[in-house]
Amino acid sequence: MSIQKIIEQALHDGYLTPAMETEVGRICDTAAELSIEDYMALDKLMGALLTGEVVAVPRKQFINVMEELVLTEAIARVAEIQVTSVHTIDVGDIAAYALNRLPPLYATTEEGAKYQSQRASEELQDLIREQVSAAIARSLDQPHFFPERQAISKSTGNEVLKQVSSLLQAYAPNFEEQTATDHEVS
Repeated sequence: MSIQKIIEQALHDGYLTPAMETEVGRICDTAAELSIEDYMALDKLMGALLTGEVVAVPRKQFINVMEELVLTEAIARVAEIQVTSVHTIDVGDIAAYALNRLPPLYATTEEGAKYQSQRASEELQDLIREQVSAAIARSLDQPHFFPERQAISKSTGNEVLKQVSSLLQAYAPNFEEQTATDHEVS
C-alpha cells in the first residue's frame, strides 16, 4: 500500500493504527526518494494528527496477562541456567516461543487482569512451566542464527509526529514556500 493510500484511509477512519504507522515508516525508510504527493500526504497527516482529526491508536489498550506470567517464569528459569552455564539465552525469544503455544488471556480492566491471572495460576501454571522449559531446551539446542537481527521497537503517537515532522523537514524543507510560490504563479 502507498503512503497516500494509507493516509487517505487514516483520514477517512479518523485513526492511524500501529500497522499503518509501521508501513508508512517502512516505506519512508526504504524509498530512495518520496514523491511530492507523498510529502503532501505526510503534511496532511501531520496536520490531522495535530488537530485531532486523526488519532494515533496506541499499541495496546488491553493486555495479555499471559505475557506477564510467561515473562516471570522465563526470567526465573533463565537466571537459574545462566548462573551455571556459558550460554546466553534471550528471554524475549523464550517468551515468544512459549506464548505461541499458550492460550492468550486478554483483559481491558484491572479487575479482568486479576481474574485472568488468578485463573492462570489455578489452571495453567504447569502448562506455562512446560512451555517455558520447552522453549529453553530448544534455544539451547539451536546454533546462533542471524546475529544481525534487530529487536522490535515500540513507538507512541508522539513518535509518529516526530518522525513525520523530521521527514518533512529533512526531505522537503522548502515545500511550504514552494507551494505558496506555485499558487501565486497560477
